[in-house]
Amino acid sequence: MTTASSSNIEIRSLYKVFGDGPESVMPHVRDGVDKQDLLENHGHVLGLRDINLTVAAGSIQVVMGLSGCGKSTLVRHVNRLIDPTEGTVMVDGQDVLTMDHAALQDLRRHKVSMVFQRFALFPHRTVLENVRYGLQMQGVARAECDTRAERWIERVGLSGYEGSYPHQLSGGMQQRVGLARALATEAEILLMDEAFSALDPLIRADMQTLLLELQRELNRTILFVTHDLEEAITLGDRIAILRDGEVVQNGNSQEIVLQPSDDYISNFTRNINRGRVIRVGSIMEPTQPRAQGQAGLDCRIPSNMLLEEALPRVVASPNDNARVVDRKGKTVGAISVGRMVHALAGERLTGAA
Repeated sequence: MTTASSSNIEIRSLYKVFGDGPESVMPHVRDGVDKQDLLENHGHVLGLRDINLTVAAGSIQVVMGLSGCGKSTLVRHVNRLIDPTEGTVMVDGQDVLTMDHAALQDLRRHKVSMVFQRFALFPHRTVLENVRYGLQMQGVARAECDTRAERWIERVGLSGYEGSYPHQLSGGMQQRVGLARALATEAEILLMDEAFSALDPLIRADMQTLLLELQRELNRTILFVTHDLEEAITLGDRIAILRDGEVVQNGNSQEIVLQPSDDYISNFTRNINRGRVIRVGSIMEPTQPRAQGQAGLDCRIPSNMLLEEALPRVVASPNDNARVVDRKGKTVGAISVGRMVHALAGERLTGAA
């Protein structure tokens, strides 16, 4: 199976205003007029305001927020399904917004693939025909199209369904077809717009697991849109949370949960199972365990272990504390039961690493 080289995405000072004369209202937008005021007093809709986002090559960047926050609008700028009012979108150092028709077509056929929420399969085409479609658009020979399509159909667990039509498949199976179609082109960038949102919870969890397995093998650059924080935490190397077209916070899952930038972010994280999100290394004290003699020093907790797994081990240790060690077994800090309980309760910690 071929592993594509990865691409990075740079989005700078990106604005999108919908309406008859967006340029005319840009001074108001730059001055900070809110979304409601722009609509009521100026007859325009604010889509995005001053978005600055770097997506590292080979990473999964999640974009999340409530309905209408601009997350789908943002992702559609990367392959220029939407043109901005102002700003720059760079893919591997190339400005997408200055591309002519031929260059843009090449970008969409070879470098960027998209997976949609509602599958977007051709109803009159079989599974095999849907998966090989992008390859046909690339001009790949028919025999090679079939070989590569069949390989991806097998990889997403749909062997035996090559001749089936979309209406004969469940929602989860249809989304596997959509994922196989996107991956078959060996595009370096995947745009996934609420790709799993229409699925039942168990099927959704299966698709998340499948995506992570594939990512470990393929190292794609993925921009993943969701409204679900648990999904964002499960998938994202980094999570950008939008509100009314603006990025409120962008960070890894530990930063989002432990260091929310404002009450809006805090409300997002309020009901999350913190034991399944927070890792020991994020809340440890960068000191040796305080223990009587050598008591407590024999309990070693990996820094990347989740609190849910670590807490019983620390509770069972002498003096309710333990060393925190890195992947090489070197002591990098200390953790106590009390500190873990405070973190699980959502309290801010001092002296965290």
